[in-house]
Amino acid sequence: MTTDETNQQSPFTRPGFLIAAAFVVILIVVGIVLGVTAMNRDDTPQAVEPSTTDAVEGPTTSAPPSDEATDTEGCQVPGETDTGSLTTAPEAVWEYQGTMAYPSSETFGPTETTDEGVRTCFQRSPEGALFAAANGAVQASDSQLIEPWLKYFLAEGPNRDAFLNAGPGGSGDTSGIRARIAGFRMLAFDGKTANVDVALQASTEGQTILMSSVYTLIWENGDWKLTMQDPSSPVDFATIPDLAGYTIWGE
Repeated sequence: MTTDETNQQSPFTRPGFLIAAAFVVILIVVGIVLGVTAMNRDDTPQAVEPSTTDAVEGPTTSAPPSDEATDTEGCQVPGETDTGSLTTAPEAVWEYQGTMAYPSSETFGPTETTDEGVRTCFQRSPEGALFAAANGAVQASDSQLIEPWLKYFLAEGPNRDAFLNAGPGGSGDTSGIRARIAGFRMLAFDGKTANVDVALQASTEGQTILMSSVYTLIWENGDWKLTMQDPSSPVDFATIPDLAGYTIWGE
């Protein structure tokens, strides 16, 4: 079988899967931006080749300056810290939202849920930032929750307003696709900002793909919020070949 034939038969090389996978594990909006744009250029399925360099070195997204962060009363989850890292998997209770498991902890959060069902209030610590990012990846997979979740989780700023006003502009078909949190890397943490790389595994038609999603978080109004450094995409998203360098974590 030729390389072209293999690429055409693999579900992970089809633009339709790329839209759906991003919809499941990152954001509906991000999936549409990445996938539909490619489809509009060329209707022929294209192979997606993971970047070995990116997989080893990791995304280069950096946290915003600390003076951009605000620290108000907020959720008041005890145990906050200004320093630390995270290289061991924290204990978590894993529950399901749809078919995807999310972590929760009485210590690290979430400790509250909004009337719309958005899970909020995470500890200002490396663990709290991780739980916020992991819950974000799962909450973004729920088409009924995506709008209130984005309104709560996106940090203030002009990029936030432009992104929300643009709207999703389409939909993704996630039938036959399953995703799960597979691991993490704490790239940076200083108490007011955090860079959290959440690895996810998606499967369909007997094949799997690994993805890295880097959440650049800022402590704003007493909870972790997702900064909008790129006006077109809140999350730095890339495929990776394996989980080397990640701390294994999941259901």
